Amino acid sequence: MAAPPEAPEAEAAAMRHAIALAARGLGRTSPNPVVGCVVLDAAGHPVGEGWHQRAGGPHAEIHALTRAGERARGGTAVVTLEPCNHTGRTGPCAQALIAAGIRRVRYAVPDPDPAARGGAATLRAAGITAEPGPYAEEAAAGNAAWLTSVRLGRPHVHWKYAATLDGRIAAADGSSRWITSAEARADVHRLRAEADAVLVGSGTARADDPHLAVRGVPGARQPLRVVLDTEGTALTPGARVLDDAAPTLVAVAEDRPATAAGAARTLRLPRAAGGRGLAVPALLTALHERGIRSVLLEGGPTLAGAFAAAGALDRVTGYLAPALLGAGPAALGDAGITTIAQALRLRITAADRIGPDLRITAVPVTAPMPATAAKES
Repeated sequence: MAAPPEAPEAEAAAMRHAIALAARGLGRTSPNPVVGCVVLDAAGHPVGEGWHQRAGGPHAEIHALTRAGERARGGTAVVTLEPCNHTGRTGPCAQALIAAGIRRVRYAVPDPDPAARGGAATLRAAGITAEPGPYAEEAAAGNAAWLTSVRLGRPHVHWKYAATLDGRIAAADGSSRWITSAEARADVHRLRAEADAVLVGSGTARADDPHLAVRGVPGARQPLRVVLDTEGTALTPGARVLDDAAPTLVAVAEDRPATAAGAARTLRLPRAAGGRGLAVPALLTALHERGIRSVLLEGGPTLAGAFAAAGALDRVTGYLAPALLGAGPAALGDAGITTIAQALRLRITAADRIGPDLRITAVPVTAPMPATAAKES
């Protein structure tokens, strides 16, 4: 990141660090967003930092102010999101900043949540300078899951797939282990650890008997494992996804009987138009009502195509192996796209080497550049 010319370098550096701090909360703060804060003393030196570590725990500003102590008086608080202005499970951060003697606040993005916004106005009313700071886009991108929830009332959907350079996710005989490297597979567990739910379809459940829990990520909170099994026939009582390593939910058509998961872990949903699969909007609504704010879609091409057709792919991560197959299933199934003009165009946001493989991350070009995000509640 290059410092915007209007941002004093100390504040720009503090905001960069606050964004990095906020990312430490990924996978641990839901249904709240991630937040980072750095406190500078009156001379512009960093004296305290913190991030929102878990839902219901102290907010980022409180951690940073506690570390700064009296050195915060007369200083500046640099925070990734506008300080909250309400009392939830914790008190309002705006009042805490006032009590600490902070004289200036820079926040990367404003708070659109009606229940929590207004912190900047409260600070100004107390004689504190409170104004937007640098790196709004970067800070908001880190809160894409919560922003999607606020804007659309559904979870943010992140589709991950692994394929060869010619786009095949398996060979013609169905074999697919392993297309990508151990390093890429380990990176997928990081994505799982950052998500509230991991989702696959019946085809993947039958073919791979996936476990879907997080491994190798210290301190990770296990996501909800979700299997879309329209007819209720893909899982047997011994399926790995039904063990006690993480919670599990099996979604079936509302006219189907109980599954091997049992009634308590079965979610009944309407079928999609035409009777093929389940209605994606109904699924996302049901998950959102359960507090799910981010979904990692790991299903096969049919499921990915259904989400693409429903306009419910918010981020795509492809792990591309330097290999060619020439035949076998493609990564994306029928998405209702019949002409090049209908192609779902993506904007690449990152391209990284993961072991011998290439990881490409992209978002739809129709997605707005993040400009707002919500504050922890």
